Amino acid sequence: MRIEKLQQLLNESGKDAIIIKNRENKKYFGSLGGSGIYLVVTPSSQVQFFDGRYRQEIKDLTNGFENVEVPQGSYLPKIFDWLNQQKMTDLAIEPNGLSIQEYRALADSFDVEIWSSQIQELRAIKSQEEIQLIQNACVVTDEIFAELIPEIKVGMQENELGALIHYLSLKKGATAMAFDPIVASGPRSALPHGRPTQRVFTAGDFITIDFGIVLDDYQSDMTRTVSLGEATQELRTIYQVVKEAQQAASDFIREGVTGQEVDAVARKIISAAGYGDYFSHGLGHGIGMGGDVPILNPKSQMVLKEHMVMSVEPGIYLPGVGGVRIEDDVVIRNGIGVPLNQTTKELLTVGECYV
Repeated sequence: MRIEKLQQLLNESGKDAIIIKNRENKKYFGSLGGSGIYLVVTPSSQVQFFDGRYRQEIKDLTNGFENVEVPQGSYLPKIFDWLNQQKMTDLAIEPNGLSIQEYRALADSFDVEIWSSQIQELRAIKSQEEIQLIQNACVVTDEIFAELIPEIKVGMQENELGALIHYLSLKKGATAMAFDPIVASGPRSALPHGRPTQRVFTAGDFITIDFGIVLDDYQSDMTRTVSLGEATQELRTIYQVVKEAQQAASDFIREGVTGQEVDAVARKIISAAGYGDYFSHGLGHGIGMGGDVPILNPKSQMVLKEHMVMSVEPGIYLPGVGGVRIEDDVVIRNGIGVPLNQTTKELLTVGECYV
C-alpha cells in the first residue's frame, strides 16, 4: 500500500508527521486533489482535513482515512490543534503545495524539514498497475495522433489543430489534457514550447505536435514533427539527426545508469552533427500523475531503476528556420527501456490542400 511506504519513511526519519498539499501527491496516496484538502500522515495514521465542499466526495471516493471537516479557510489552525493534541513537534513538508505564508506559520510553531525528493523517489517506482494505466494513456494518444494526421492541410490554423487535439482527447475518454498542447509550425517550430496561434499552415512547413492526456489519473506525453508537403533539405537533415538521437537514447535506457548518462547519448549525436547549441533543454522527465522523476538532463545523478517511466524527447531548434522534436515515453522493464508509444518515428508527409 502506497501510504504504508510513506509511513515507513516517517518511521525511518524519526518524523512525527508530514503535511501534504500538492495535488498529485494527495491523489497518489488515495486522497482527493482539491485545494481545500490537506493530508496529514503519521507513522500510524492518515488524516484528511477538508471543508464542506468535499463532504460527499470524501465519503464516496476515499477510504482508510480519519476525516476532519473544518470551516473553509481554517485548515492550518485546525491542523495545529490536532498536532498539538497528539504532542507532535517534528514535521516534514513538501517543497511544493504549501504557500510561503503557510510554511512560515508552520516553522514558527514546529520543527519543520522540507522533504525535497523523498516522495518523488517513492513515486518514481511504478507498480504494474500504474505502468498499465500509463500504457493505456499512450495507446489512446497514438489513436488521437492517427486521427489528426489526415486533417492537417495547407490553410489550417495552428489553433484549429490544437482544438482538434482537445476534442479528440476528450471524445476518447481523457478527463483532461496533461498540459496545454504544443502546435508550432514553420519558423515557429523552432520554439520548444510554441503554443498554438492563428498562424496558417503553408506548404513546406514542419509542424511539431506535442500533447498528452490524463486517463484514469495517469498521463501520457508524445511529440512528433511532420512535414506539410516537401520540406527543405536542412529540415529533413535535422529530422534524421533528432530521430537517431532519440532512438539511441531510448535504446541506452536501462537499470543502473544515470539520467545524465542517458542525456549525454542524445546530446553527443546532436553535437557531432553540428547542432549542439540548438538542443536547448533536458532530454526528458518522469511520467505518471504529474511532477514525476527521473529527470534526464546534463546534471541528473538519479540512478534509473526498474519500473521507472520517463519521456525521451531530444530536439533541434533553428531560429528563423524551424525545429524538430520527437518524444516517446519509456518504461524500464526487466532491466531495459521499452517504449510505450507505437506511433512511427519516420518523417510523415501530410496533406497540402485545406478543404
